[in-house]
Parts: sequence; C-alpha cells; structure tokens
Amino acid sequence: MAVDYTNRAGQIYHLFEGKTPTGKPRYFFSSRENGKGVRVEKMPEGYEVYEHPENAQVFIRKKRPRLITDIEEQFVKKQVASLQTSKRYLVDCKDEKITIYESDADPDYFKDAFSELLSLAPNRSTQKRDDAVAAALRIIDKNYSAMLRFCLDDKVQRTFIAERFCFRSSIDDWMYLTGPDKFASIVTKYVPLLGTDDFFEAPYF
Repeated sequence: MAVDYTNRAGQIYHLFEGKTPTGKPRYFFSSRENGKGVRVEKMPEGYEVYEHPENAQVFIRKKRPRLITDIEEQFVKKQVASLQTSKRYLVDCKDEKITIYESDADPDYFKDAFSELLSLAPNRSTQKRDDAVAAALRIIDKNYSAMLRFCLDDKVQRTFIAERFCFRSSIDDWMYLTGPDKFASIVTKYVPLLGTDDFFEAPYF
C-alpha cells in the first residue's frame, strides 16, 4: 500500500520518490495522485513525516535527534489544554525548542456563525449541517502563528529560556521573556497568558 498522509485540514498527501541531478533518491509529498516520480509503498529508513504547524503543509524529512523529553512535551500540552480561551493551539517540538502556535481564526465564532447560516437551509439534515461545519472548521483551522516558545539552555540541568513572538513591524521577531530557569516554572507562568492582553505586555507587565 502506498504511503499517504492526511493533514489536519483533511487534505491527503501522497509520498513519491524522484531522483536528484546526481541520481540519488529524493522523497517528497504531493497532493496530486499522479505527481512526478514513483509512488512509495514504505516509509524510507531514517525518515519521518512532518506537518508544518503554520500551514499544515506536509513534508518528509530525516529524523532529528530528540532533545526535548516526552515528559516535557506532555507537560506543555497539558498546560495548553487547560486554557479557557476559545483559540486553538498546537505544540511543536523541533530540535531544542518547544513552540506553541495559535490559530489565526476564532473557531468558536465561525462555528456559531456557520451553524446559524446553515440552519436557514431547511432541506439539510442535522448530520449534513454538522458535516459541513466540520469541513469548514478544518479549513479555517489551517493557519497558525508561532506565539510562545521554550528553548533548552542546559541539557543536564534541564533549564529553559522563554520567548514570545513580537508582531510589531519594527521588531517582528522573537523577544526574550525570562530564563534560564526551571522548565515547569516558566511554562506555568507564561502559558496561561496565551489568548489574553497580558501576553502581549510580557515581559513588561
């Protein structure tokens, strides 16, 4: 069976093998079933699928060394899951960084608005309306922006530095918040600020 991958927006990607100018194998995902190259039936050794958090694009990449522990990743995800805001968040671990991405749209607002619009179509069943809402939300929920990240500073002591992304045109880059400090301490301090006005005041509030 060929290697396929469905991203969070419901789009299916197919894995292909091509050749580099020097004749070496080159692997890539395409949303086209008849893309250039030969369909791959098994994930190549030493490679993994990576779905980009910002736009749900799918790539195949060489496996990277795991610098963030499973416990640290799950701790951040648990903190994010406890947020009371209606925004949606994704947690991505790459190299020595744990990055939290925020949806560019408000899914709850669009869900209510779209459901109300579909209710005006009397011939649609409840199931069809629910399916249409779910499909629309997958599209709306496709684009995310990096908001907060924790960067490993000391591999032995497991201390981290916290940074938030600054969207001011004069900066438009990562801004230092605090650290190096104990992981749990900075995570529990800054994750609850996501989706609030205080987040954009950090570290000055």
